[in-house]
Formats: sequence, C-alpha cells, structure tokens
Amino acid sequence: MVPALTALALGLGVGGCSGGSGTRVEQLLQRQEQMQLQVQQLERRLNQLTPAPARGGSGKAPAGVVKSLTYRSGTSDDRLRIYWADGSVSDLPCTKEQNTTACG
Repeated sequence: MVPALTALALGLGVGGCSGGSGTRVEQLLQRQEQMQLQVQQLERRLNQLTPAPARGGSGKAPAGVVKSLTYRSGTSDDRLRIYWADGSVSDLPCTKEQNTTACG
C-alpha cells in the first residue's frame, strides 16, 4: 500500500509541473511520511491487540487441560486451535497432502 502512495504522490507532483510545483511535491512527500508513520502506529497497535501464541519460553504448549479444539479448513489460514483451561490459546497451522491433513 505504501509504494502505491509513493507512486501517487510522485505522479501528482510530476503531473502538475508548473510554477510553484516544488512546494506541492514537498507537501505530498511530507503527507506520505505522515501516512507511513500512521501505518506503523496502526501496525504496532494491531500487534498489541493480537494475542501471541500461548507458548512458553521453551516453545512448548502450556501444560494443563485442553478446554476445547476448533479446526478451520478451506481458508487461507487452515489451522487447529487449542483452547487451554488456563485461558491461553495455541494455533497449529495445517496442511493437506493427498488425503491426509497434518497440523503442527
């Protein structure tokens, strides 16, 4: 998305090459920088809201009782989701080869 904004900003700046267009290009470039900062801020906020996979420092799933399982298939992110009794969640990506589906 950001490269498209760059092309748009440069296209608008170059397309209006007449007296005073230098300041217009500068304004567009400043606006582009502001938008890039906004995108970065939104990405940071999204990453803070998205729960991290429930795995300890060792990379293993939490010990304890499994509360429930959900399996999603036929989407861009096929997965087996494990809901643990302690409230944490683990996502295991799934792939299908021939007639066998493997998750993990």
